[in-house]
Amino acid sequence: MKTTLKKAKKYDAKSNLLLLIKDVKDIPATLVNAKELDFIKQELKHKNELIALNHFPQWIFVLLQKEEKDEFKRLEKYRRNGTKLVELINKQKLKEVTVVDLVNQKEEFLALAEGMALANYQFLKYMTKDKDDKKNNLSTIGLISEQISDKDVFELNVIIDGNTAARTFVNEPLVYLSAVKFSEEITELLSTTKAKVEVFHKKKIESLKMGGLLAVNRGSIDPPTFTIIEWKPENAKNKKPYVFVGKGVVFDTGGVNIKTGNYMNDMKCDMAGAAAVAGALYTIAKNELNIHVIGLIPATDNRPDGNAYVPDDVITMFDGTTVEIKNTDAEGRLILADALAYAKKYDPELVIDLATLTGAAHRAIGIHGIVAMGKNSEKEFKKLDESGYKVQERLAHFPFWDEYDKEIESPIADIKNLGGELAGAITAGKFLAYFTDYPYIHLDIAGPAFLDKKDHYRPQGGTGIGVRLLYDFIKKKA
Repeated sequence: MKTTLKKAKKYDAKSNLLLLIKDVKDIPATLVNAKELDFIKQELKHKNELIALNHFPQWIFVLLQKEEKDEFKRLEKYRRNGTKLVELINKQKLKEVTVVDLVNQKEEFLALAEGMALANYQFLKYMTKDKDDKKNNLSTIGLISEQISDKDVFELNVIIDGNTAARTFVNEPLVYLSAVKFSEEITELLSTTKAKVEVFHKKKIESLKMGGLLAVNRGSIDPPTFTIIEWKPENAKNKKPYVFVGKGVVFDTGGVNIKTGNYMNDMKCDMAGAAAVAGALYTIAKNELNIHVIGLIPATDNRPDGNAYVPDDVITMFDGTTVEIKNTDAEGRLILADALAYAKKYDPELVIDLATLTGAAHRAIGIHGIVAMGKNSEKEFKKLDESGYKVQERLAHFPFWDEYDKEIESPIADIKNLGGELAGAITAGKFLAYFTDYPYIHLDIAGPAFLDKKDHYRPQGGTGIGVRLLYDFIKKKA
């Protein structure tokens, strides 16, 4: 069910209320009686920050938000408290709640609403039994605050929609979301904006000689796609565009280097980078930020059919680079490399790619951050770092020293698609950087893109990571 945030001016005696307070003195005397106020005080003494009062047929929730000096930690605490509230609200099967701002802090109030809406997401499309029992009832969150405007609420709704759209893309199985269907879904999502979407199909991809994308696709009966999203407002502040590139492997078997054991489970998530790019472009275009941004999404599945590419093959990429294939499970970098080379035509200000690229990144830092590296982009990196802390999609900087370049040298081709046993996340990044001649940042989102269990407002399954990060980054430019 879609969660809608609405700016409200007042509430009535039947409204379910959430009172956001810093002190019990903030609670209006008209809402609680003396006994209830004493009960609230006792609960707060026992360090229970969230209190529920049943005023049948109305519920009143009280949230005491304690001070936190660090701005970014404070905002994240508000989001996480939003998760606790949603769990309690859905437990009572309430369809709506009105949040009343009694602390008068705009960013914190919006963070609470954001956490609530993100935590309320579910993917129940394929359930047929007991679906109603599992479905969250909450659909509308009213917001009463003197600090926010209609524009603030509209913007936040768009951010939520962009993130949840990316989550749903990731959660869809291959039986539904082939590369072609993915391009159609992206086109439909962006159709409500003024952005332009162009999809290259197999014949066009062949004419462009995108050898990486075509090689990975050779084992599949489903054709590849290459989707271009462009948001170019008339009042764009930047002369050169920002380009986002997303890995769109809609399912990864590993190819002929087939994944063993449980390693193939959840490989529908191998297009989370592409989902993030689509979601980010939607939020940027829908909110009409005055920055020229382009999204490039190469998409295919990776399967081991009779004509699949194999180790020791040498393929020729879009820019003419020859690549020796050492492992067909290192496929994401091949389709990304064609897109990164294609990005040169835009003479970009900066290119950022997002990809569920390596298990090495996942093992290195787990689910709590994004492995990041890049070249000629120090100033932009700092800005992206700030956005990462603000939206809690933080970056862990890995070294990108020249010595790692030797790991992808090939004796028979220009480069090979796999480095040595060590520093796998870095050598994968080095392979991608080979195809760039512009300021560049690589984000390996393998850890946080898909979760085995819920992590506060990030659900089990697709998290939509990257959407809020890229939006905040571009918003600062605007």
